[in-house]
Amino acid sequence: MQDHILECCTYSTTSFYMKRILIFGNSGGIGAAIQKMCIAKGHSVSGLSRSQDGLDLSDENKIVSAIESLDGTFDQIFITTGALVVNAAEPEKTIRQFTSNSAIDQFVTNAVGPTLILKHIKRLIDKNSNCFIGVLSARVGSIGDNNLGGWYSYRAAKAALNQYIRTTAIEYARSFPNLTCVAIHPGTVKTNFTKKYLGRHPAVSPEDASKNILGLANSLKPESSGQFFDWDRKTVPW
Repeated sequence: MQDHILECCTYSTTSFYMKRILIFGNSGGIGAAIQKMCIAKGHSVSGLSRSQDGLDLSDENKIVSAIESLDGTFDQIFITTGALVVNAAEPEKTIRQFTSNSAIDQFVTNAVGPTLILKHIKRLIDKNSNCFIGVLSARVGSIGDNNLGGWYSYRAAKAALNQYIRTTAIEYARSFPNLTCVAIHPGTVKTNFTKKYLGRHPAVSPEDASKNILGLANSLKPESSGQFFDWDRKTVPW
């Protein structure tokens, strides 16, 4: 395995199953916390990120190259990539701030990139396994839950991501009947990604967020595939 693959020894108890876990975006706040927690539990963890492995979400060839460095199949796959600010463009407070360049950048980073990952990970999934794929989305991408307005490009990109996840889940179910693929809102998490925008909103640590995400991953069944879940296991309206 490559240098970016981190493994721990199995526990001595025969009841323990060492899962193989893959995290895209493992250098970010949430991804790194998920990785740390999974390693602590004794699972085998592989991670890919832009800073460590050249995982450039705007370049399909680089995504393919990063994925090709992996071998075997995985029990759980987390796509924790994403950005609120891309190329220094802040979230719009009004439509007067909307520009085509910032909208395209958001779409590439938060919708197209994760979907290209979904496109190229099929060989990493065993056909008969209960593989779980969790993609980090955001509640602000919910059209039905949008009561505040603003953040045009980020909202639209996450809404598009939700549609991509839903559509991928439908297609994957034909090849992987026991697979679960969902969109996840991790809650408002205290990271470098969000600290400027927290305001008075309650927020949790990356460690608490990763605990919630892993709890969700371990509780959902294939019949939940293609849905959008909050960190507390409640469905989020599209």
